[in-house]
Amino acid sequence: MNKRLKFRDDGTFVIVQFTDTELIDEYDADPESPLLDRATRATMETVLEAERPDLIVFTGDLIASARTRDPEASFRNAVAAAEERRVPWAAVFGNHDSEGAVPRKRMHELQLEHACNVAEPDPPGVSGAGNFALSVHDADDRPAAALYFLDSGDYSRLDRVGGYDWIRRDQIDWYARESRKRTERNGGVPLPSLAFFHIPLPEYEEAWRAADCVGHKRERCSVPRINSGLFAAMAESGDVLGTFAGHDHANDYAGTVHGIRLCYGRSAKYIGYVGGVRSDPFSTGARVIRLKAGERRFETWIRQSDGTVAELSGHRAEQEA
Repeated sequence: MNKRLKFRDDGTFVIVQFTDTELIDEYDADPESPLLDRATRATMETVLEAERPDLIVFTGDLIASARTRDPEASFRNAVAAAEERRVPWAAVFGNHDSEGAVPRKRMHELQLEHACNVAEPDPPGVSGAGNFALSVHDADDRPAAALYFLDSGDYSRLDRVGGYDWIRRDQIDWYARESRKRTERNGGVPLPSLAFFHIPLPEYEEAWRAADCVGHKRERCSVPRINSGLFAAMAESGDVLGTFAGHDHANDYAGTVHGIRLCYGRSAKYIGYVGGVRSDPFSTGARVIRLKAGERRFETWIRQSDGTVAELSGHRAEQEA
């Protein structure tokens, strides 16, 4: 399989973002979980059939590793739809991916072993597992867009801070170096770029208040308590047009902050639980992103599990629960 990413003949490049698939396996104690796993796979098949993407990106929590006896088998099940359809794919990891017996470094090695995976090995001396950048090439085989993938970690290692982890300074420095390198090679013009990670940035809270925000917000933003500065670095570099996160199942909104579109995906497995009871106030599904070669913009929409496109319009489509 040719792993070089290229724009189509019509100049478009389509990405499907699957997030929070949280697959387990037949050994799980919850009798509902295998049913949810089958429903999740059906959702993925429906989305892929409708969109026929050039790339699939899994933005973390591919598996519920603490609830499965075989995390590696569950991981393979989570990406099976991509592998079987021979669609290029890449993944970043979430907090649930590394709660079990298999560490994040091994998870990243595991994705690199797959035939259709297009991720890269970790750069030396950079925190986390699964930090890499990919280029999308135009008809003349020149890099025309860049995709950045960053490991947002799992949980804070600082007891005095607590909460979820954050993207570290050395990761941000790595991104800034990669961005400068691509800008220099492009004659000093930043390449249109997208960034993918699991845990949303603190700026996602500001995005909800943006005038152009569309989508649902049915739970609080579970952002890190430390703002480590990735958004500032992206704003300074001038290349990233949009970011894509998961983590908060009941949020799927997108809003623009200082010229960068901050987007949640649509959870692929379930939306939420209220009082311990599963509650899906809207359909599971996936976010779709379409780039156009030579243009500094992208289109994005939500494809739902029933095959329809979600009608999201207006500011604050849903208030926070």
